[in-house]
Amino acid sequence: MSDRRPLPTGASYSITVRLYAEPSASVVGELATAVGKAGGLLTAIDVSESRPDRVTVDVTCSATNADHSVEIVEAMRAVPGVEVHRVSDRTFLLHLGGKIAVTSKVALKTRDDLSMAYTPGVGRVSMALARHPEDVAKLTIKGNSVAVVTDGSAVLGLGNIGPGAALPVMEGKAALFKRFADIDAWPICLDTQDTDEIVQVVKAIAPGFGGINLEDISAPRCFEIERRLRDILDIPVFHDDQHGTAIVVTAALTNALRCVAKQLADARIVVAGGGAAGTAIVTLLLSAGVTHVLVWDREGILSPHDLSLNSAKRGLAERTNPECVTGTLRDALQGADVFIGVSAPGVLDAAWIQEMAPNPVVFALANPDPEVDVDAARQLAAVMATGRSDYPNQINNVLAFPGVFRGLLDARAREVTTPMMLSAAEAIAGCVSDDQLNATYIIPSVFDPAVPTAVAAAVRGAAVG
Repeated sequence: MSDRRPLPTGASYSITVRLYAEPSASVVGELATAVGKAGGLLTAIDVSESRPDRVTVDVTCSATNADHSVEIVEAMRAVPGVEVHRVSDRTFLLHLGGKIAVTSKVALKTRDDLSMAYTPGVGRVSMALARHPEDVAKLTIKGNSVAVVTDGSAVLGLGNIGPGAALPVMEGKAALFKRFADIDAWPICLDTQDTDEIVQVVKAIAPGFGGINLEDISAPRCFEIERRLRDILDIPVFHDDQHGTAIVVTAALTNALRCVAKQLADARIVVAGGGAAGTAIVTLLLSAGVTHVLVWDREGILSPHDLSLNSAKRGLAERTNPECVTGTLRDALQGADVFIGVSAPGVLDAAWIQEMAPNPVVFALANPDPEVDVDAARQLAAVMATGRSDYPNQINNVLAFPGVFRGLLDARAREVTTPMMLSAAEAIAGCVSDDQLNATYIIPSVFDPAVPTAVAAAVRGAAVG
């Protein structure tokens, strides 16, 4: 891996520093120079107050990480005549008070309003629903609501940090549901990691929701939780870490192979990571027609002969490695057309890409640090994708889950099926036209308004077809 620091390209580590400085025509330029020399990305400098004895300057800039932010502040502090008054982390400021809120869809300004929205009028609606429970989705929020459920055991790349620490992530997920599909989603952070308790709690709250989005639950428990909930509930259950990832990867791979004139059915694929995402990716790719897959994890290439594997990995090995191939990741890559990483930083040496088949496709999706040095890999791969926003071809689940649930809710679907997921992947891939398609544009932008609409229509069609 390279020792050099990547350029700060986003606002995730963005700070605003308020400084007091001696009145000087050159102080703004000196501060800008200090930020640049420290490797920061300057986005704004504002003189917010000017007095005879001092000026107040607000400097906003981006860093690569928290430690880099400190370096940048110290560089500004070293400018002669400058005093650092306050440092504000813009990401933390954005989260103050939470990111979502409940608003009423009806006016409550008069007694008439109150008598219809609440008692006594609401009683008539409740009695009607008691007689006709099939109308609950039509006359309540159930028809447009999703529960985003986590136990905090596998949050982003942060590990088992618990339900409270997971809440900002679930709030963000709810905000994405609203922004991209106009779905009302509710963060449900459970203070238990017991599989039976999670199943019972979700079963108990399910009547108020049109769908369940499981999120950031560790493998292999997530497999059993999803399976059991699908068996007992009459609303769709979707584990986004598994199926959302699988849908977007399938869409991106479809277009990547178009770029290199290879067919999905013929491609030799190596998946690094046999957890929730890796398992779902392999499962969907097999359903899409892939015939050659090897899965590598910390045990090596997963083989059905390896008795040390847990039941989930054993099942994965049996579906992908009938010849019981063993070895390292490098062994698996020999002559492979595609590498898909959903594992850990640094597991892939960029030099190994040269040992793959001609025009290799590399998806290094570990976040925030990919499996390979991206800059080095881009020199060797015909098509390169990551999970990051600061490189082309970001594989981002937001391309899938809003449209998937919009289609499920509109169709009043009771379950999520493989044909629905394949249709969603095809719809995402189809949002990139032949004229647009190239090695740096295999997947549409998350802000492309056509994506959720196309995905919703595809899922609806598969649900009623």
